[in-house]
Amino acid sequence: MNRELKIFSGNANPALAHEICTYLGQKLGAATVSSFSDGEIRVKVDENVRGADIFVVQSTCQPVNDSLLELLIIIDALKRSSANRITAVIPYFGYGRQDRKDQPRVPISAKLVADLISTAGADRVLTMDLHAGQIQGFFNVPVDHLYALPVLLDYITKKKINDLVVVSPDAGGVERARAFAKRLQANLAIIDKRREGPNQAQIMNIIGDVQGKSVMLLDDMIDTAGTIVQGAQACADKGAREVWAACTHAVLSGPALDRITNSCLSQVVVTNTIPLRGKELACPRLHQLSVAPLLGEAIRRIHEDESVSSLFA
Repeated sequence: MNRELKIFSGNANPALAHEICTYLGQKLGAATVSSFSDGEIRVKVDENVRGADIFVVQSTCQPVNDSLLELLIIIDALKRSSANRITAVIPYFGYGRQDRKDQPRVPISAKLVADLISTAGADRVLTMDLHAGQIQGFFNVPVDHLYALPVLLDYITKKKINDLVVVSPDAGGVERARAFAKRLQANLAIIDKRREGPNQAQIMNIIGDVQGKSVMLLDDMIDTAGTIVQGAQACADKGAREVWAACTHAVLSGPALDRITNSCLSQVVVTNTIPLRGKELACPRLHQLSVAPLLGEAIRRIHEDESVSSLFA
């Protein structure tokens, strides 16, 4: 059985896929991913994949539904082309915020999307910084869950920021912030936040000392930037010397860019799990780091049946 490594990509983040291929010394697989005139997605695999070990790189980012459907149809096309194994590489897993029934008569969309990916024909999933760790259990196939923490840590360490305090913008992110603070040998603070509705947040109080400190707000994603900007202002109001922010997924929807531009944030560090587009590329406060080497190394180890556990930290 041919176990040749092949990497394919949809239209969500082709730049990241090319970076991963460069890291691995591979060429990106040939496939046509386009649309019919009515908007239906059309996929054609333009090379032989029979018996190959396939990795499909596709973040389910904006346009979210098109990106998700592209992923499903690409996987189906590869399965029907007799690929030996198909791994869905999903740097950003959309619908991850809808991971439980916190109100009556609402869906668990993360579970539905996990089922769709498995049903389409994915044999395993490689993803990064899920919004909630339990989403791994929604899949009926093996999941390798990586963290962008090493990439962010390397950048922040080189900055040599004095009197650093890592701040979690809400109670849900405390574990992430604590791990980050421990590795930087920094103090930890927590923002008590009460959410009034989807994409709306109200900062209530800061638990911890930020007076005269450099603050690093840490989150898994920045969507409309309301939480991060309000958190940054709350820290500044409490006497923080400067406020930074770091996240893995730069969703940046709606008024996010304007909020960041007009905020007290010195810099917002993000990764390229989601590509920056248009005005985002020109925003001087946004600094993007690449997770391609991390994903590329994980792909190599999975392909060669090596352990990837050392990459999880």
